[in-house]
Amino acid sequence: MDPVKIFTDSTASLSKELIDRFNLSIISLHVLFDDESYKDGIEINEDKLYKIIKEKGKLPTTSAATPTDFVNAFKPWIEDGYDIVYVGISSELSCSVQNARIAASEFDAGRVYVVDSRNLSSGVGLVALQAAEYAMAGLDAKTVYEKTLKVVPRVKCSFVIDTLTHLYMGGRCSSLAKWAGSVFKIHPRIVVENGTMTVGEKFKGKRKNVLNGLLRSTLMKKDKIDPHRVFITHSYTPENDLEYLKEGLSKALDIDELLITNAGCVIATHCGKKTVGILYIEKE
Repeated sequence: MDPVKIFTDSTASLSKELIDRFNLSIISLHVLFDDESYKDGIEINEDKLYKIIKEKGKLPTTSAATPTDFVNAFKPWIEDGYDIVYVGISSELSCSVQNARIAASEFDAGRVYVVDSRNLSSGVGLVALQAAEYAMAGLDAKTVYEKTLKVVPRVKCSFVIDTLTHLYMGGRCSSLAKWAGSVFKIHPRIVVENGTMTVGEKFKGKRKNVLNGLLRSTLMKKDKIDPHRVFITHSYTPENDLEYLKEGLSKALDIDELLITNAGCVIATHCGKKTVGILYIEKE
């Protein structure tokens, strides 16, 4: 039986500590400002991202890794005798999974398995870490793939955004919606369902009201939350906000591992500063 290597992509919002601890390899998506392209997490971080956005007064675009990028990343591991399981951002949001499948077809059958996480940010990360735990337990690639697929529908992801500006600049809301959000301090909760983003509740008022709304929405089904691992993932969210959410979750749940991670540039591009979410896996 060949050893198994787990790949995921830069949208998984995982810290270097987690990447190293679970022996993951990361495929970078691309952030593009005009004719300049940056590899997410390698050539650009959130500090640089927001600096360029401020300088240019516009958002970048983002793009998936190419099939060639995937082939080049997979090939050395295949040649070293590993089989690969790749966990990618939802195919509804990016062509990363499609490109990974094209790359997989360049190798013998059964050497590369591609998992569509149907999620984003650390929703992808949760699936990838679970796959890594299966691989570390000594399971073969096909079994890791099959067990990981069963995790996908159990991952729950929701987050609140502080401003509609990025969604507006990216063409994802109307100018009227932007104006309403600014005037009435409306902060929508974005929920990932069926692989894509939908709008849940709309919280109004001060930041604490927004954080309480996110906690309340999450904890409505607290008995279903698997306490093994829960993420608070954010972009430029103040430390006191993160501690507030951490304290709220810790009081309500006995969580084995409560992790706080940065969203990364691709996610931050579309959501903006002070976006924060809670992500977890439901119990079987």
